[in-house]
Amino acid sequence: MLVVYFSSATENTHRFVKKLGLPARRIPLKRSDEPLIVDEPYVLICPTYGGGAGILHQNSRPVPPQVIRFLNNEHNRSLIRCVVSSGNSNFGVDFGKAGDVIAEKCHVPYVYRFELLGTEEDVRILRDGLRANARALGFENPELSEPVDSVPGSASERERLI
Repeated sequence: MLVVYFSSATENTHRFVKKLGLPARRIPLKRSDEPLIVDEPYVLICPTYGGGAGILHQNSRPVPPQVIRFLNNEHNRSLIRCVVSSGNSNFGVDFGKAGDVIAEKCHVPYVYRFELLGTEEDVRILRDGLRANARALGFENPELSEPVDSVPGSASERERLI
């Protein structure tokens, strides 16, 4: 089961993904980097940008532009099976908003949201939930592989799938 993720310079999402222990590919931070093309179904993990805009009745752009570029590739978009997002619960209704937007536009389930870099409980809930629901999410091989990092270098309220 492949995890595709985007992490900003803060590395919060990167640290969370490493704790999952699943094969992972990172969406490049810089436009000048080689674009990521995937060749298997994946779980997308994405941080939310522009927190609080909804509370302030402003337009927000919660999905990072790098993720938009990645998903604008029809091949990449065709392989997404579900989305997970992170955010800051201080932003109320905008907490994890990127997941809502991606799920709606890509017609996939929004399975989980976590705060900032997540907790050990978030890691356990997501990993166990993905394993238990792999077939329902469209993964042919529900077994979780050994960790591979291709990049160098109240919880019940947040649950969606699990």
